Amino acid sequence: MMIDRRIFSTALLAGAAASLTSTRSLAANATPPKARNVVLVHGLFADGSCWSEVIARLQAAGLNATSVQNPLTTLSDAVAAAERVLARQDGPTVLVGHSFSGMIVTEAGVHPKVSALVYVAARAPDAGEDYTALAKGYPTPPATAGIVFDGDEGRLSEAAFLRDFAGDLPQAKAKVLYAVQEPFNRALLTGKTTHAAWRSKPSFYAVSMEDRTINPDLERFMAKRMGARTIEVKASHLSMISHPAEITRLILEAAGQ
Repeated sequence: MMIDRRIFSTALLAGAAASLTSTRSLAANATPPKARNVVLVHGLFADGSCWSEVIARLQAAGLNATSVQNPLTTLSDAVAAAERVLARQDGPTVLVGHSFSGMIVTEAGVHPKVSALVYVAARAPDAGEDYTALAKGYPTPPATAGIVFDGDEGRLSEAAFLRDFAGDLPQAKAKVLYAVQEPFNRALLTGKTTHAAWRSKPSFYAVSMEDRTINPDLERFMAKRMGARTIEVKASHLSMISHPAEITRLILEAAGQ
């Protein structure tokens, strides 16, 4: 029986795509090796102290935790900062990223010491993917309108920070976080990843259900695409501060604990 060439080609491509999806899902859902090190990376409008609540819990569980002070200048600078910290670890390491730093996790996560990836309300692009274009497929989150620039230096306005970034935190605590937010360089937003570590490493994702900084449905799409072990947290964008116990449990799972 003759087979139409177009039908054959379509079937061949579909089979190849299914094979890639299957391979990616197997990698993302694989049982991660036991790790005693955790490296945490912060995103925009924050600094390394945003992980303090999680770090205390990881240390209590006997893990070695390090928070990277992300320079927020360019993507390559930020990845290099994470890689320097990864190089100092003494064995398998869980790499955790919040918000923008999901870009860093996706790129630096191919490091041989990284045993698993954890995304906390974070960007998770594919290699070479235009994240901005991807995000345009979803309603624009309210926090976007609150970004203000002084030349090439950007930050979140106080009103947007309190309402759209840290909306489920006590206002007094949110104001302290606002006071220490690290400005970012406009050039940081133009970077694209060249690797997608989630294609080859066990991956975990915490969706923030009440996120007003990244659209929660976009978070769900990225988590599903990578085949990640996913939890949903009834939290603002700063789930690691408002719900540190839940985020810590996910990291411990990624560490094989």
